[in-house]
Amino acid sequence: MSKPLLVLMDDNRPLFETMLSSLDYEACELEWRQFPDGETWLNVPSECQGRDVVIQCALNDPDTKLLRLLFLVENLREMGARRIGLVAPYLAYMRQDDRFSPGEAVTSRYVAHMLSTCFDWLVTVDPHLHRFHSLNELYQLESVALSACHAIAPWMMKKVAKPVLIGPDEESEQWVKAVAELSGAPYLVLAKERYGDRDVNVGLADSAEQASRLAEYRDHTPVLIDDIVSTGSTILQAARLLQENDCKPAVCIVIHPLFAGRAMQALQEGYVDTVISCNTIRHESNQIDLTESIVSAVRDMAVR
Repeated sequence: MSKPLLVLMDDNRPLFETMLSSLDYEACELEWRQFPDGETWLNVPSECQGRDVVIQCALNDPDTKLLRLLFLVENLREMGARRIGLVAPYLAYMRQDDRFSPGEAVTSRYVAHMLSTCFDWLVTVDPHLHRFHSLNELYQLESVALSACHAIAPWMMKKVAKPVLIGPDEESEQWVKAVAELSGAPYLVLAKERYGDRDVNVGLADSAEQASRLAEYRDHTPVLIDDIVSTGSTILQAARLLQENDCKPAVCIVIHPLFAGRAMQALQEGYVDTVISCNTIRHESNQIDLTESIVSAVRDMAVR
């Protein structure tokens, strides 16, 4: 039987090349372009009949990528592909998980239905599960949600002296707590109020108690950990709060470095000393490599 095909549909070629060599798959270099009217032309130059196909596509900038992804899957099916898996290290449309006001679209459910219908299996990293307990509550296909915490903890223990982990808001606690348990570092979680997409306020959950705890850790390096940084507003507010409490300059570790607009520059020019990210999305801040766990998950899916 011919080797499975690995198709690159994002710009994270370093991850693609490592996966390719580790899995002994055949590369399929997708060909596509846009016509002047905005429609997409797409071509798969490889023979697909009876072969398994794995598509690597982090779903940042999802509205640009999803239609092209659907065209690709339909084309692969028509060309005779056997099983088609999606490696989406970042999975978009997870945060709109409820109807918060009348008429709002619950987009997490719609994207989950779309991808579950198209693919046979899915591998992702730390999807933003807040009101759902697992990915299987949304996605009706075989799926694996990997945790970046197992890579973050050893990186942090090696690179940061005397860390104290800081969750910038309540939703970050699941990642901060996991890294704390793996590393033995102390942690605390701040409180956030959101007024708009870029308008947030971060404070101490219990002013007197948390201020006292921060005072205990003034000789530690604060490590802010969050799954997603988009505008950077929450991290900046948290870092400023730490500085106001006489903490050392903060290190920021982010799993999915979306960094919309000037977010990265704002963090570097603001109250954050260093910004580090995992390689779920290609970015200059990538230092924590998740390839090994992604490759292992793909191997497991391939033999099912």
